[in-house]
Amino acid sequence: MYYIRMATSIGELLDTLTVEGELYEKLPNKEVRCFACGHRCVIREGKRGICQVRFNRDGELRAPHGYVAALQSDPVEKKPFFHVLPSVNALTFGMLGCDYHCGYCQNWLTSQAMRDPSSDVSVNYIRKISPEGMVDYARKTNASIVVSSYNEPLITSEWAVEIFKQAKAAGLMCAYVSNGNNTPEVMEYIRPYISAYKVDLKCMQDKNYRKLGGVLQNTLDGIKRAHDAGLWVEIVTLTIPGFNDSNEELWDAARFIAGVSKDIPWHVTAFHKDYKMTDPDNTDAKTLIRAAEIGREAGLRFVYAGNLPGQVGEYEDTFCPGCNFKLVKRRGYIIQEYHITGEGKCHQCDAKVPGLWHKNPSQVALNGLGVPLPVY
Repeated sequence: MYYIRMATSIGELLDTLTVEGELYEKLPNKEVRCFACGHRCVIREGKRGICQVRFNRDGELRAPHGYVAALQSDPVEKKPFFHVLPSVNALTFGMLGCDYHCGYCQNWLTSQAMRDPSSDVSVNYIRKISPEGMVDYARKTNASIVVSSYNEPLITSEWAVEIFKQAKAAGLMCAYVSNGNNTPEVMEYIRPYISAYKVDLKCMQDKNYRKLGGVLQNTLDGIKRAHDAGLWVEIVTLTIPGFNDSNEELWDAARFIAGVSKDIPWHVTAFHKDYKMTDPDNTDAKTLIRAAEIGREAGLRFVYAGNLPGQVGEYEDTFCPGCNFKLVKRRGYIIQEYHITGEGKCHQCDAKVPGLWHKNPSQVALNGLGVPLPVY
């Protein structure tokens, strides 16, 4: 890995770190239609898509390639994936750009590059790297999973697939942490390489989704599409006071998820003031517990309240859907107890527990550090 000096502009530099994309079709008059996300941008020659990092050069779609702008080895619980190899490290990388512009984005310095001038400092985070180099970093940090996250991975899927091909060959699992604004084309493209797909279901009102740059139905369709593709899906709703925390809206979200599958874990997590959204109060534990209780009442078998470790009681833990035995005890990102067999069953009643579990339960690291690890 090596650093890159700043070009005349962040756009000029990023445009050099591209290859011809694979998720597009050519149209008349040198226009192209991009399939990387649900916006399905038609891009004229010399113009950019909504994400700003995919663009049309002389009738050819150019896509980000060959670098990372964020890279660290996280506890997999931080993604959050609670039903995917608990306690392992997940080497997580991101690039620049996003198809949304959420006002509360915690990763806005990278996600809003090319859109918000305040994020131009992210040019200093760019580091060129090879797929083989990513696998080396996974090994050095004892990671079992490689995850594309931080910015929106759908818009950089060509690069992610290059990395994932090498990672899978090395015996690593791969996953996406996404806003769910996918298309049939991009899901077909990434499906051979990923096992798990986490979606941010941001709210259940289309007018609010559009304020964030998205369309509610696109995300709902994206969740169904990922589940129908056989991926392990977990869903997160960042619960924001006054934005999406009404009982009605939480019920709508819970019922929708249950309608796809009652086995999909739903994480309701705490908002804190960030970026442009500084008016709402930070989410308290009482609100998260209320949301989690709604999820359970709607029939969801696995509901978690996150970001407030030690304050939400049993909503950090996994219980058997058959006998209600506590299978996984957590505090924050730390696994304290683990009682799932190598066959993915309850240690007490032998009921099947949906998820991607350790084949060898002795590999679960109990009472570990539960903190991200820098890779350089």
